[in-house]
Amino acid sequence: MFAARSYQLFINGKWRAGSEGVTLPVTNPATEKTVASVAAASASDLDEALASAERSRKAWSSGPAKERGEILVAAARILAAKVPAAAKDLAAEQGKTIAEAAGEYARAVETLDWNGTHAEELSAAIPMGPNRMIVPEPLGVVAAFTPWNYPAVLIARKLAPALAAGCPVILKGAEETPSVAVHIVEALREAGLPEGVVNLVFGVPAQISRHLLNSPIVKVLTFTGSTAVGKELAKLAATNLQRCILELGGHSPVVVCEDADLTKAVPAIAEYKFECAGQSCNAPSRILVARPLYQEFLSRMTETARKINIGAPDDPATQMGPMANARRIEAMQRLTKDATDRGARIETGGARLEQPGFYWPPTILTGVPKEAKVLQEEPFGPILTVAPFDTIEEAIEEANATEYGLAAYFFTASADAKRELIGGLAAGAVSVNYLKGVSADAPYGGVKQSGYGYEGGEHGVRSFQNLKLVNGLGSFG
Repeated sequence: MFAARSYQLFINGKWRAGSEGVTLPVTNPATEKTVASVAAASASDLDEALASAERSRKAWSSGPAKERGEILVAAARILAAKVPAAAKDLAAEQGKTIAEAAGEYARAVETLDWNGTHAEELSAAIPMGPNRMIVPEPLGVVAAFTPWNYPAVLIARKLAPALAAGCPVILKGAEETPSVAVHIVEALREAGLPEGVVNLVFGVPAQISRHLLNSPIVKVLTFTGSTAVGKELAKLAATNLQRCILELGGHSPVVVCEDADLTKAVPAIAEYKFECAGQSCNAPSRILVARPLYQEFLSRMTETARKINIGAPDDPATQMGPMANARRIEAMQRLTKDATDRGARIETGGARLEQPGFYWPPTILTGVPKEAKVLQEEPFGPILTVAPFDTIEEAIEEANATEYGLAAYFFTASADAKRELIGGLAAGAVSVNYLKGVSADAPYGGVKQSGYGYEGGEHGVRSFQNLKLVNGLGSFG
């Protein structure tokens, strides 16, 4: 039976099908069966979204920032009430457990609320002395592109600051997880968001990005996804000099020092790594362990990984669900085979589970040579490599040995080691004895090939503003 649900576009304040009637299937990764369909936008639909956003721009940007904030806060309350049902939809489309999905929605609610609460103060003029000030102004229409792995968090981290700043948004939701964009946009509509301020489209990603970024109406591009796609979007944005906020790939190291408390480090790493089946750009992927602790760490981590209960996302006993799609299974097979062909050892996992669904178990590789692809490419799945090190300097060198620089983690009680690692690790965020998602009030962005620009906190709102410098205020009075 085809599509139990049909998700639509949201253009100019109305839900509707695509003008050409094209739809795309939505697959449940736990069963590999089609569970819904999503409307695909045509070129004329995209033109209508652009025109709708532009028509709404002046009123939305010039209206009181306090009112913008009140709408976001109200949307947060409305979305919070939808979480039980919305989390089930997300789990069915993406494969993460219902508990993980509900936790993700809680972060989205927090993000809407934080940006709504601070909208007025972050739109206020900033004094620069007796004769100068900075006047924050909305940049204009935003094109926002969001992925399928953490759709609720990432949609909120793009929509909320842009709307707080006074920018209309054309949101390209993930076709594999359309319910999330629909639930969040509907919460905004119910909260009183004016027509045209947010338009939601789905479809063929390359066609949508080319069409939107070719339009001079769009002033800002915000994207989360792979480095390769981010670079292509940046090239398109260069034609119209659209501001870019790019959160791209990651390949996050964890340095476990000789004095680390393994009773805390091992479960913290395992929990954050295998959440969402490892499909996170922030997830730890390369573990570097001080040699005296190496064997004990490896034994504990392998035992922990083997005990993780893999199963259906809607089963309360499940600790890790399936991967989101067949593409990720193929990537796990390719990276594992390449590593083992080069001499790596599989400590646990390493092969797709023989059952319906895109299930790949927690996999730990050791003895991985430096030329192996799993140490160079973002694995984006439940694969960990574990290797020993002898000095902090060696660990930092290995940690920085990829083109990525999004997140890094380490465990130690030593003040000297903390200073050395914080200063030495090349990453947009470094966490000490801690692995968790980024809170709504904190700026976050990558270095090297992990992108540029910031999402979150004050810096996230400023990403959508022109900071107009006004001089000579006392010249005529």
